[in-house]
Amino acid sequence: MSRDLPGACTRIVRISGRDLGRFKENDARGRLGCWEVSQTPSPDIEILAEAADYLRTKDTPVAFPTETVYGLGADSTRSAAVRGIYSAKGRPSDNPLIVHVSDLEMLQDILAPPSTTNGVAATSNDRIPKRYKPVIERFWPGPLTILLPNPTPSKLAPEVTAGLKTFGVRMPKSPLALSLIKLTGAPLAAPSANASTRPSPTAAEHVLEDLDGRIELILDGGLCPVGVESTVVDGLCDPPVILRPGGVSIDELRSCPGWEKVEKGYRDESEAGKSAPRAPGMKYKHYSPKAKVILYEATVGMSQGDMLAQDVEAFVEGRHARQIPTTEGEALRIGIIRTRCWKPAAGLRCSRFEKGETTGTATGQGTQGAELDVQEAEFYDNAGQRLAGRLMDVSIGKDARSVAQGLFSALRELDRRSADIIFVEGIEDNEDIGAAVMNRLRKAASQIRS
Repeated sequence: MSRDLPGACTRIVRISGRDLGRFKENDARGRLGCWEVSQTPSPDIEILAEAADYLRTKDTPVAFPTETVYGLGADSTRSAAVRGIYSAKGRPSDNPLIVHVSDLEMLQDILAPPSTTNGVAATSNDRIPKRYKPVIERFWPGPLTILLPNPTPSKLAPEVTAGLKTFGVRMPKSPLALSLIKLTGAPLAAPSANASTRPSPTAAEHVLEDLDGRIELILDGGLCPVGVESTVVDGLCDPPVILRPGGVSIDELRSCPGWEKVEKGYRDESEAGKSAPRAPGMKYKHYSPKAKVILYEATVGMSQGDMLAQDVEAFVEGRHARQIPTTEGEALRIGIIRTRCWKPAAGLRCSRFEKGETTGTATGQGTQGAELDVQEAEFYDNAGQRLAGRLMDVSIGKDARSVAQGLFSALRELDRRSADIIFVEGIEDNEDIGAAVMNRLRKAASQIRS
């Protein structure tokens, strides 16, 4: 159960993300062998050092940005710290966490056995399975999580794996994240920094919306460029499988030696029958705003625009049939998230669009990282006489990458504007990042039109 910290005041601290560190050159372990934090004094490094000290000594997690979404980090080697993540998020304890490392040196240390005789550490051998070498070389640092055997005894807190014999690990691409992990001196368990089941956060303000009073510190590194979580793969089986689609596509994986036959190993609905999910996002309902979400598959038989207009009208008439008032301040508020085909307002009879009020902060991004542009208008019944409600319309781009960047922000922004229902135009569920987008939308949807 989530809890508020007594007297806690959640702070957002901005970090520029420039000149924070780099990988050591000519390292015997390869280009990802050792991350070196910048030795040049700066306010950013000082903030990161203070956050790292907090992570070493406190049991309350710290939110920080990665290239995918904001993570909620805690020292993965301390049970009390890891339990703080579950508490802050209200996350079920059987949902495993992904471990984040700063470099291969840290990963090898997790995989190494404990100190051997005479207190001398075991010889540092490469314990990463060979099958993972091509994908690590191509996609790390980046949005790919791999499953590895958890050593016995393990250096990870048991709460990280939720009783599984494997653990998921990745190396984030964000220099801020890499430097924070390195300064902490321990791998960080870090699920998305949102309340459980809510849309994932891609901006510091999203974290504050969900976790204000539950954590003390949010490191603000700006908007997350990928916008959906990492791809989770299991290369310990043959053929390897994708357990969660994300920022690395199945086509990209298949281009790597040993991964040509990688298969989809996940469902788009919650796998409630499983006793323990093998990866985050498999068992429980995720990514959901407060409003009801109606998703339209890209392959619907009739015109999506026609179907949408009919569905909106049916929804409005249903509300009126129950005598739901539509007076000022109580009018229906309908959100529309457009991608490739829908026209503005989906062809509904509306007054002229006007830009909705803003909060004065960038709450999300759409195409190429721009702030979301939500247009609002009153809309009417078919006769054009009766005010039916308020329409909020937002386009998040036409290509899959732009849609991925803007999806969670759009859901959150329409929630903030008190949408009663949100209609979403789906995209092709192909073998690029579109698979990740549709996976998230199907898990968030209350109803799917296909």
